[in-house]
Amino acid sequence: MKQLSENQFDPVGIDLDEEQSPLEESETGFLPVLKNRNFLALWSGQVFSQIADKVYLVMAIAIVASRFQSEGQNISAWVSAIAIAFTIPAVLFGFLAGVLVDRWHKKDVLVFTNLLRGVFVLALPLLLGFVSGQSFWGIPLGFGVLLTVTFLVSTLTQFFSPAEQAAIPLIVPTQHLLSANSLYTTTMMASVIVGFALGEPMLAVADRFLQHVGFSHEVVVGGSYVSAGLLLTFVRSRERIEPKHPTENHLWQDFKAGLQVLKHQPRIRSALIQLIVLFCIFAALTVLSVRLAETMPTLKSSQFGFLLASAGVGMGLGALLVGHTGSQFAPRRLSLYGSIGVAASLVTLSGVTQQLVPSLLSIAAFGFSSAWVAIPMQTIVQVETPEEQRGKVFGLQNNAVNIALSLPLVLASVAESYLGLQAVFVLLAVIVVVLGSISWYIADNQSSRSTTQRRNT
Repeated sequence: MKQLSENQFDPVGIDLDEEQSPLEESETGFLPVLKNRNFLALWSGQVFSQIADKVYLVMAIAIVASRFQSEGQNISAWVSAIAIAFTIPAVLFGFLAGVLVDRWHKKDVLVFTNLLRGVFVLALPLLLGFVSGQSFWGIPLGFGVLLTVTFLVSTLTQFFSPAEQAAIPLIVPTQHLLSANSLYTTTMMASVIVGFALGEPMLAVADRFLQHVGFSHEVVVGGSYVSAGLLLTFVRSRERIEPKHPTENHLWQDFKAGLQVLKHQPRIRSALIQLIVLFCIFAALTVLSVRLAETMPTLKSSQFGFLLASAGVGMGLGALLVGHTGSQFAPRRLSLYGSIGVAASLVTLSGVTQQLVPSLLSIAAFGFSSAWVAIPMQTIVQVETPEEQRGKVFGLQNNAVNIALSLPLVLASVAESYLGLQAVFVLLAVIVVVLGSISWYIADNQSSRSTTQRRNT
C-alpha cells in the first residue's frame, strides 16, 4: 500500500485538516478554476438559472397584481399562496430528488430541469389565456394555473440543486474546490440581490423592448431557464452510473445509505449542522431586519431590503477572499474564524440597532464572516462524501435547510416580541459560538484520529 504523507487525505488525495502552503500548489485562487471550461459552462448555467428562480417570484406577483387582484384588495393572501406553492416541493421532495439524482447522470438532470422549467414558464401566457375569465368556487382558474406552474417549477428546482452541487467535484480538481465553491456562493448571493432588488426593473425594461410580444415577463424568465439548459449542454464529466441490481433498487435503501454517511462521517455531519444553523440565522435576520428598519429614524419598515442587501454584499466579498486565499488554511480553521466573526457582528449589531451606518456595517460583517463558514463547510461535504452518495447527502442537506428556514420565520418574531431586538441578536451570537465550538471539537477530534491512522499505516 502506498505510504500517505500527513498532507494527504486518503479518499480524495488532499487533507482538509492541514493548511496548504503556497508552494504546494502551482496555481491557487480563481485562475485555475476560470481556466476550467467545464466549470465555466456550469457556472454560466448557474447564473441564468438562479436569476430566473428569483425573478420568477417577482413575475408571479406582477401577474397576480395585473390579472387577479381587485382594486383596493390586499395582495398578501395571493402572495402567500404563491410562496406556499413554491415552498411545499422543497419540503416534500428534497431528499427524494437527491436519491434519484444519484441514479441519473448529473448533466442530464441539469439540462432537462432547466429546459422543462423554461417550457413551463413560456407556456404560462397560453395557459392563462385559455382559462381567462373562468373561476371555481370564486377563485380564478388562472390563479390555479399559476400555482400549478409554480409548484412544477419549484419541484424541478429540487432536482437541479443537488445535481448542481454534486456536479462541481466531478469537474473541478479537489485542490480547487474551495475557489469553485467561492464563485458558486458569490453567484448565489448576487442572484439574490439582482433577482429581488432588480427583478422589477428588469421586467420593466423587458416591457419596453418587447411590447409587441405581449408576454415579455415570461420571455425573460423562461428564456433564462432555456439559456441555462443550453449552456449546461457544454459540461463534460467522466461520471459513470453503476446499474443497480433489482434487489437494490429501493428508495428506502438509498435513504438509509444517505443516513449511514452522516452516521459514520462526523465531519460531514458537523459541517451540515453548521450550514443549517447558518441558514437559520439568515432566515431570522430576514425577519428581524423588518423590525430593525422600523426602529431606525432614517428607514421605513418597507426598506428592510437595504439591510439585507448589505449582508449579500458582505458575503460576496467574503467569498471572493476565501476563494483567493482560503486554500492556505484548513477549512475547519476558516470556519472557526467565520464563527467568531458572525458572533462578534451580531453582538455589535445588538448595540447599534437605531443607527443606520453602523447597522449596515455590522450586517455586512455578518455576511462577510458567514462566507468563511459556508464555503469551507460545503467543500468538506463535497470532498468527504463518496461520489455515489453525493446526491442523497445534498438532497438531505437541501431538505433540512428548507425545513429549518421555516422555523426562524415564526420563532424570531415571537422571541423579539418577548425579549426585544438586542437580546435576540445576542442570543443568536451565543448559539453560533456554542455550535461553532462543538463543530471545532468534532473536527479536531476526527483530525487527530486520521493522523494517528496514517502514521500507523
